[in-house]
Parts: sequence; structure tokens; C-alpha cells
Amino acid sequence: MRGHTTLLRQAGLPVTDLTPVLRQEPCPLLFATVSGAHLYGFPSRDSDVDLRGVHVLPAEDLVGLRTPEETRSRMWDHDGVEMDLVTHDLRKFVRLMLKPNGYVLEQLLSPLVVHTTVLHAELVELAPAVVTRNHAHHYRGFAGTQWRLYERTGELKPLLYTFRALLTGIHLMRTGTLVAHLPALLGEVAAPAYLPALIEAKAEAEHGAAHLADGPAVAQDVEALNAVLDEARTASRLAEAPSGFDALHDLVVRARLGETASP
Repeated sequence: MRGHTTLLRQAGLPVTDLTPVLRQEPCPLLFATVSGAHLYGFPSRDSDVDLRGVHVLPAEDLVGLRTPEETRSRMWDHDGVEMDLVTHDLRKFVRLMLKPNGYVLEQLLSPLVVHTTVLHAELVELAPAVVTRNHAHHYRGFAGTQWRLYERTGELKPLLYTFRALLTGIHLMRTGTLVAHLPALLGEVAAPAYLPALIEAKAEAEHGAAHLADGPAVAQDVEALNAVLDEARTASRLAEAPSGFDALHDLVVRARLGETASP
């Protein structure tokens, strides 16, 4: 985990051992990673830490009459930092992977790892098989939601989320590689020159106003990037539909029947 610790520190995260906290979870965890602004490369001084992952329900929870708790969430304070942990049961997570859902892929492939297992590594290896051209729709939709939020609030956070989603989608369509870190994307995809200044401003406050943004120019840039994303999807060599269903099914069965989820 030494490499993971270095990445956590570079992302501005509190590098502390969360193992005792994660062990309090009622079911074994397959993995837990950091998502949100820290993953996207523009955390604020007052940002909370978004932990996302997968737990494995026991088989008896799925074969009886009771509806299983497939998604669990909890929040707590850790040395003055608000932590937010959300996990899905493995079967639900894999079903989401088989849809054009970039959000779960970002969680799975996040380099900011706080807990991992052998099965986590297997799941990562299978991830490329589920990436399709239709993931462009996910990123276009997410960008649209964040853009409307920016229009209502004028806050910098949803504006950066808008640009991040569009650039991630464009890069994914062109390369088949998922990159969620906005500063890294600026070196890979043509983007407005003012984005580094907006990222720097976001570091001061989680819900600060986008004072540095020129409204009409920003709107024009967002419209242009939406067009670039559509063009990238049309030209993409990615598959139309996911593969790897059988391998993912086998992984879920093995995990459910008791294959270790230990590091």
C-alpha cells in the first residue's frame, strides 16, 4: 500500500490508517477508494472525503424473503475531516458496470485506494471489457446536470464538474482510457486556458462563486466541448456493447461463495 499512500498524500488527503473504521462495516469490503473532488483534482480546504466501494453480502441475505440492503452509507468525523462512505453490494455494482455508467468505473479505477483485495484487482482487470461508446451519453448527461446547477447557483464547483465530465468523456472516447483527474486532462484534451485559474480558486472554498468566469465565454466553451464529445463518440473505436459478462458473473459467484476478500 506504500504507493497508494503516496498518491493519497499528493491528493491532499489525510494519510491515516482507516482499517479500524472499515472493519466496522457489517460485510467484507472488496475495495474502498476516494472519489469526488479529490479524485477530480480540485479539492477545497473544506472538502469532505468521499469514499466509495463494494461490499459482499452473505449468500443467505439473497436467497431468503427479506430484501437485502444492497447500498450502505454512513458519515463520520475523522480528525476534523468529514468522511462519507457509500458502498454497493458486488452484484449491484457489477450490474452498474455493465451499463454505460462512468461513475462506478471511476470509483473502481480510482488511484486513491484506501482498501484493496485480490478480487478488487480482478475487477479492475475486467473493467476495459465494459467500456463502450455509449459512455459518452453518461458524461454528456452528467455535464448537463452540473451545467444547469451552475446556471442556478453561480458556484465554481458545478462549473468545474461540468468541464471535468466533458473532458473525461472526450478522452475516454478517443483513447479507451478513463481519466477523471481534471489537471491531468488539461494536458491531453484541448480545453479553455482559464481552467487552471478556476481550479486554483476552487481550493479556497468548496462552495465559492465563480467570480473569475466570463459567463458568455464559458457557455460558448461548454457548448463547443459538448460538440467535441459527440464527434469523439461518432469516431470512437470502442465497442457498442459491453463484453466480459461471463467473467464478471464468475467473479460475483466466487465472491459470494466465500473466496477471500482480504488484501
